[in-house]
Amino acid sequence: MSEALPELSIDLTPTVVIATALATRDYTPVHHDPGLARAQGSKDIFLNILTTMGLVERYVTDWAGPAAVIRRIDVRLGVPAYAGDRLSFNGSVVSRAGGELTVEVRGRVSLGDHATGTVVLTLGEESAC
Repeated sequence: MSEALPELSIDLTPTVVIATALATRDYTPVHHDPGLARAQGSKDIFLNILTTMGLVERYVTDWAGPAAVIRRIDVRLGVPAYAGDRLSFNGSVVSRAGGELTVEVRGRVSLGDHATGTVVLTLGEESAC
């Protein structure tokens, strides 16, 4: 009983990586200073966890519609999502029970899985799915 969600791809330009870190008030240099990120062993600046979680939510709620309510999110981080890469989300509904849907989500970059997990949500009257 697997219903696939449409793919969402996001180009991780340096501006996107920096702006989303600053928007979440994460001033850690590895998210906005390429020199410092490289000095600490990273390839480049990379997304922070708050941005990743926000993008997972966006992916599911864009599909589910404005009346969707997120009940639980369980996400495991994998490889870094560096500036200059592309983050592509795919997912599928794996269960519908008691008014709740469980969606498995995967966000991939060129190095592999950046984020994997599940999102549990309820749907309102205006839902698209």
